[in-house]
Amino acid sequence: MRNRTVNATLIAFAVVLLATAFWSATTTAPDGDDAANVVAADGSRVGASEDSAATSDAQKKHGNRFARFFKAPLKAVSKLFGGGGDDNKIRRMTAKDAERFESAPTVRVEDARSPAPKSADDGEAATAREHFERGRDRLAANQLNDAISELSHAVSLDPHLSQARALLAVAYDRKGLKDRAREAFERAADDSHDAQTLNNVGFWLYENGNYRAAVEKLKKAAKYAPADERILNNLALAQCRLGKFDDAYRNFARARGDYEGHLNTAALAERAGRDDEAAQHYEAARKLQPNSEVALRRLADIYARAGRRDDAARARQELEGAQAVASKE
Repeated sequence: MRNRTVNATLIAFAVVLLATAFWSATTTAPDGDDAANVVAADGSRVGASEDSAATSDAQKKHGNRFARFFKAPLKAVSKLFGGGGDDNKIRRMTAKDAERFESAPTVRVEDARSPAPKSADDGEAATAREHFERGRDRLAANQLNDAISELSHAVSLDPHLSQARALLAVAYDRKGLKDRAREAFERAADDSHDAQTLNNVGFWLYENGNYRAAVEKLKKAAKYAPADERILNNLALAQCRLGKFDDAYRNFARARGDYEGHLNTAALAERAGRDDEAAQHYEAARKLQPNSEVALRRLADIYARAGRRDDAARARQELEGAQAVASKE
């Protein structure tokens, strides 16, 4: 009787755990900065450069976030109740089971301050560029210790190899070593004339709330790559955080054109509670595309909040007309 009670309690707990995980997985917002997600929603390129931040392969390796979150409780429940074992009964922990819970080994961080012992196949002939390429590959595979080791070798052989130093900063950041990441990013920016390195440094500063320094680095990046959409969007994001919406609009427009520039600026101004500026940019977007449902819908909401009933009614009427036109196409 007691065993049945224990089993029922554990099953109920597992069901609650599974339901909670399912709810969390379906309601979690996209990873990363909220403002960057708003801009990226229409296909705009933002964030670190994939070619030097080495993020895409690692993301593929980790797989679908929803699927991982959903599968984890199922695996836990399966193991809890024997999951494919002999008779699916809950058993007392044995001495053999206890061996699995021994303390984890200490993780060694290998970098310029504490380099890894040289292996037999890591001869003196390896160049800074070769270490950089190995480090980039390790970072793409999310092998952080190996990446830090290789990239540290690269910067020790060539202190001015800013790309290696920037990736070293990324590896430190993923490892949770924020102080070392900041130091490596700062040195990478000081030595760099590479637009993508400066972009990654600038976006890292932006994500960590240092918006003025981010604008400085991203402006420098834009000088080296004046037509790079990602750099221009990142610069505009940082300028929005500083409340410089006119400057942000100019860079959004350079990146994606006037219409998208107005929509992006309006969306971020609205998020910041700057409804007057948001309305100006939505109106400007509507003039460029009179049937813009996005602009008209947002204008109706903004005017309603402001108590401008006639303007809100006009926007809703025009929205209905735009939707009628769209349905006929």
